[in-house]
Amino acid sequence: MFNFETSLGQASFANPIFTASGCAGSGRELSQFFELTELGAVVTKSIMLKPRSGRATPRMAETPSGMLNSIGLQGPGIDIFLEKDIPWLRDQGANIVVSIAGESVEDYAVLARKLRSVSGISALEVNISCPNVENRGQVFACHPETARAAIEAVRRNIGGELPIIAKLTPDVTSIAMIAEEVVAAGADALALINTVLGMVIDTNTMRPKLAGKTGGLSGPAIRPVAVRAIYQVHEAMPQVKILGMGGVATGRDAFELILAGASAVSIGTATFGNPTAVMKIKEELKAGLIAHGFDSLKEAVGYAHRVEGNL
Repeated sequence: MFNFETSLGQASFANPIFTASGCAGSGRELSQFFELTELGAVVTKSIMLKPRSGRATPRMAETPSGMLNSIGLQGPGIDIFLEKDIPWLRDQGANIVVSIAGESVEDYAVLARKLRSVSGISALEVNISCPNVENRGQVFACHPETARAAIEAVRRNIGGELPIIAKLTPDVTSIAMIAEEVVAAGADALALINTVLGMVIDTNTMRPKLAGKTGGLSGPAIRPVAVRAIYQVHEAMPQVKILGMGGVATGRDAFELILAGASAVSIGTATFGNPTAVMKIKEELKAGLIAHGFDSLKEAVGYAHRVEGNL
């Protein structure tokens, strides 16, 4: 019997296929196509303290093998989220990973306090790397000191009750160095990678296509960046679990991230074209693991490092 189970920090999951934050809201849209219990976990859209309207339109632009989005963390705020979304997800029997984002270290602290006693949450994804906010200075994960401060604030206020998954950006000189900082600050696992900062100019209007000028690049175009980041971080910190993401559209793509060092994989952009993509990827990944002779998912995590060492 193949063992598809995985874990991130002290949280266990029946399978490694998650949604990606921001690409499926809180799962309501996807629930009309399959049972959310079929997923390893639903990772919610990053929630902030106050309601947020997001950035001006246009917010999205197609690119070769991907897309740019500049949504700007639009959302209802934590209080409405706790009132409506968490109870609904609990009723669905979903494994819940709540993603949070803040404009200051204190924001992260308050969000953690509000979530500390909420039942039914498996883990907290701390998004310190969203490139879509108006002030580029809000990207805490670009600097070791601010990355550490945000994670320390969450750990101090969440206690030991929920595992913390720190979501990092590849837009840094050394992602392994940032990873070491957030783990030292109290992160139990890492989410790699967030979107890559990009820009598109319309050659007809000769102006940027996005109202906010820059946006986060996602889709197959960034998968090699994700593989590289996961591989480097796993090599530096093999004991730390990684939630991998970035351009996964097939089971083979997910398998590549697992071989690089991911213990679970989030699917985002692929669901826009096919809402059932997560289910297809789940089955393809399992079949691929079995075909390569693995008896469990855990045996395959970081396998590329072990093969390389035996060459």
